[in-house]
Amino acid sequence: MGIIEYFPAVDEDGNIIGKATRNECHSGTFILHPVVHLHVFNSAGELYMQKRAMNKDIQPGKWDTSVGGHVDFGEEIEAALKREACEELGITDFEPKFITRYKFISRQEAELVHSFYSVFNGKIDADPVEISEGRFWKIADIEAKLGNNIFTPNFEQEWESIIRNKYLSLYKGIN
Repeated sequence: MGIIEYFPAVDEDGNIIGKATRNECHSGTFILHPVVHLHVFNSAGELYMQKRAMNKDIQPGKWDTSVGGHVDFGEEIEAALKREACEELGITDFEPKFITRYKFISRQEAELVHSFYSVFNGKIDADPVEISEGRFWKIADIEAKLGNNIFTPNFEQEWESIIRNKYLSLYKGIN
């Protein structure tokens, strides 16, 4: 038997109200639990995206946020963000900037997403167990492929409701 992962159960303000296992959180109970997203842009204004490995329990084989992962029980949000960035992309030297926090509900879970971005031009060493492929995408290429079942639903929602507008105001300056 493997190690049991525990996530904090939270209210919509992010206050911890309990804890639950990964399995409990992902089995249709809709226990709200915190996750982190990091959108990694390069200085050319392109967005790094990861293609989720086929062994993932949620949305395997879909293109997704640069970094995305669960906050472990007892872990702070920014610590989880830095851990996930290191585990998934091998990056440690970056400055995350907070974008927003929002609730996302899929067919099987409810997440309280803490979304950040960073501009990063260093080496990315994607974890082959978690990520089958990764690369920087031009914004026009992302826009052209939206709605074609290529991206995760969470990424598409976040892109359309948050990132696109932030990109227009924040990232034009990095070109």
